[in-house]
Amino acid sequence: MDYFLTEEQQMIKDTARELSEEKIIPKRAELDEKNEFAADILKDIAKADLFSIFVPEEYGGLGGGCLESVLALEELARGCVGVATSFAANGLGILPVLIGGSKEMKEKYLPSLAEGSRWAAFGLTEAGAGSDAAGVKTTAVLDGDEWVLNGTKQWITNGGEAQIYTILALTNPEKGVRGASLFVVEDGDPGFSYGKKEDKMGIRASATRELIMKDCRIPKDRLIGRKGTGFITVMKTLDVSRPGIASLGVGLGQAALDEAAVYAKQRVQFDKPIISFQAVQHMLADMAIQVEAARSLVYGTAKHIDTHPKDMSKGSAMCKVFATDMAMKVTTDAVQVMGGYGYMKEYPVEKMMRDAKILQIYEGTNQIQRNVIGQELNKEYA
Repeated sequence: MDYFLTEEQQMIKDTARELSEEKIIPKRAELDEKNEFAADILKDIAKADLFSIFVPEEYGGLGGGCLESVLALEELARGCVGVATSFAANGLGILPVLIGGSKEMKEKYLPSLAEGSRWAAFGLTEAGAGSDAAGVKTTAVLDGDEWVLNGTKQWITNGGEAQIYTILALTNPEKGVRGASLFVVEDGDPGFSYGKKEDKMGIRASATRELIMKDCRIPKDRLIGRKGTGFITVMKTLDVSRPGIASLGVGLGQAALDEAAVYAKQRVQFDKPIISFQAVQHMLADMAIQVEAARSLVYGTAKHIDTHPKDMSKGSAMCKVFATDMAMKVTTDAVQVMGGYGYMKEYPVEKMMRDAKILQIYEGTNQIQRNVIGQELNKEYA
């Protein structure tokens, strides 16, 4: 289907697709088996200038928006969702600085992030603060010209690999979320360390670690925006970033459909390719419908976000839910089409099904997203 992309948008999509085919797909099984962070591939992505997509031109970026980002993420996810997640997490780590950072802070961090010489990560989740993001316990206390942070962040993508971290901490715990602020913590800051690398079911080419802050001292000017505005910036960040997770679902669903359809044309049973049987045709047809519907919703939502509307929470949540639920179903159906072969690690759909599950969980579970949609509907029909 033609989505009438601009020449630059099509170039971004084509570049990411080429990277998937030439750099990611040949390595994805090995990265998955070894639970190995794809540092070399991220460097290739940086050479292709894709890290600069979501950075404004005045800081060395391409000045792209949400749509340009989802186009790149979709194609990278066709290769490997683990690699694409590492790339997406970099954008997630940058967004709070873009949304709430001062001009000086942007000048300090964005150029190196745009060129991919440094990577970013987002520190929100804690052991007791997952879906309830307001339950964070990490604190930040001002001591002279330094902030002192104490707490632990859990399941942080790019943890231990990134050099720049945006961290939500309570600067006034008595106020709850209204007393939360965002900070930039850098690799090597005193009192900042990492926990063990997690051994995950899927997206094993990405790194997931704890971030540990024990009397971690950072300069006073590392506060993002004003004190007490951290939670608001986090919510704005996630509204913009969730279509990116949805686009990972689209790319993964397309990859699974491709594998299943090619297999169905080659696999012969009862003297016929199995794609000639109506039962298989209907499964593939439903898979194709779901992938294209998700793509349309994701692109449409991304275009809407790029108009900078006052309220984008419902659309962002809707595309995240629909596209990631689709990815789980389509990858499962791809395994079914391929039968016993699909269940074997020799074929990529086994990995795709494992990768799909996390898309329904991270950056806000799909149950929480449905709550967001329901709450917005309640306002609309008041």
